[in-house]
Amino acid sequence: MAANAAENGVPEITKTEEGNPIEYDARSVNSSDQERQDALEVVFESEAIHRRKSSLIPSTAPRPDYIRRPTQCFVHSLLEKHEGMQLKEHTASHEGLAMERKMDKDNGFVEPTHQSRLLTKKQISDMAFGIRELAKKLAQIRLKLHVRNIFILAKAHDETLISHTRETAEWLMTKDSGYRVYVENTLGHNKIFDAEGLLNQNPSFRGRLKFWTNKLCAEKPQTFDIVLGLGGDGTVLYASWLFQRVVPPVLAFSLGSLGFLTKFDYELYPTTLSRAFEEGITVSLRLRFEATIMRSQKKSNTKRDLVEELIGEESEDNHTHRLDGTHNILNEVVVDRGPNPTMSSIELFGDDEHFTTVQADGVCVSTPTGSTAYNLAAGGSLCHPDNPVILVTAICAHTLSFRPIILPDTIVLRAGVPYDARTSSWASFDGRERVELRPGDYVTISASRFPFPSVLPLDRRSKDWIDSISRTLQWNSRQRQKSFKEWS
Repeated sequence: MAANAAENGVPEITKTEEGNPIEYDARSVNSSDQERQDALEVVFESEAIHRRKSSLIPSTAPRPDYIRRPTQCFVHSLLEKHEGMQLKEHTASHEGLAMERKMDKDNGFVEPTHQSRLLTKKQISDMAFGIRELAKKLAQIRLKLHVRNIFILAKAHDETLISHTRETAEWLMTKDSGYRVYVENTLGHNKIFDAEGLLNQNPSFRGRLKFWTNKLCAEKPQTFDIVLGLGGDGTVLYASWLFQRVVPPVLAFSLGSLGFLTKFDYELYPTTLSRAFEEGITVSLRLRFEATIMRSQKKSNTKRDLVEELIGEESEDNHTHRLDGTHNILNEVVVDRGPNPTMSSIELFGDDEHFTTVQADGVCVSTPTGSTAYNLAAGGSLCHPDNPVILVTAICAHTLSFRPIILPDTIVLRAGVPYDARTSSWASFDGRERVELRPGDYVTISASRFPFPSVLPLDRRSKDWIDSISRTLQWNSRQRQKSFKEWS
């Protein structure tokens, strides 16, 4: 979603008496900073938490008061204000204490409000519930944005896409003198794009044709009102990689091979863009994962156990591991054997429980959006993107009984290499940033507080996903069974 909607405030989302969705202007109402930071608070009943480690015992520390933490996530600015009720003090239970403890190692270098892994179980549940509620409301309304800064994303090494980028940029700046169009900075001196020729052709374009850099995307994502993707699904994933936190709405034109995430035909771009800017857009919030690499720190003792350090007696020791990078991903996190000739050994944890030891070529932890990618190729299930789940699929497991498993998005998963593993493993994030995980290292995977807003076609949004798998995968496509011709 565009960050400017959060900055300018949005009224409550309602329906007419007939039940029809209403439209609103994302800049029509102002709100105070305090209102923008009001978080959705939901009180959950404690659930029984099963642990396999007999050494785990309840802490004797008094139960801390629950303190509301204002979220910086722009999606919560669209939610109606909910006043939470604080519970009275009562006897601390094992399950209650678990709901209040952080879900991963905190080495003191990162603010808890910046990373999902450092939230408590209760806070993660609140966040996930709030995003799900918002996604339902956004599916029923049209967002009318005052578009001024338009971000065009395409592969800067593809001649055809460079030509399309120039064509689209020229059309936009000709259509409205208020539009500022951003293209990749490498196109500034590209002969095919011919930026200087474009500016000489129409002097009014000067000052309105601008160039974006990775640094600008990372530091000032609120600069852009909408992203136009020209390419395939890889281009959409690249948009997710560029905008690691707040993501503007992404309207993707199909110029690639398959196109699960590219919803619009490029040949109709004048009609599509005119309608989107004038009539508004409908947005689908796609769940993203926050994946954090945690490195094992050297200690004096030689015999170490990863299970003990993550959920056992040493789980409260924040000096066993240090943070080494965080990525928000749209498709999947993969931990595999990399170039090693032998299979990987991976310990898999969920919250405070040791799930299993994976012995396989690797494990794929996928979002619902990524269910049609590596997850599907590895034998995982197809999953509608509206489902709030985490899909875990083994890659060529060394047992026939390791079936794909689907977990709720409120679980914090940790996949680590045990200290006694024969070889290291390798982790990749949406196929990028491939890093080596040495024995003792692990990756934390949790729901991100920064979802990915994908623009849907207004005329077929309800059946868009089914259409995409039928079109790209030929899902359940076969000749119809012939009827019997009864003999008389």
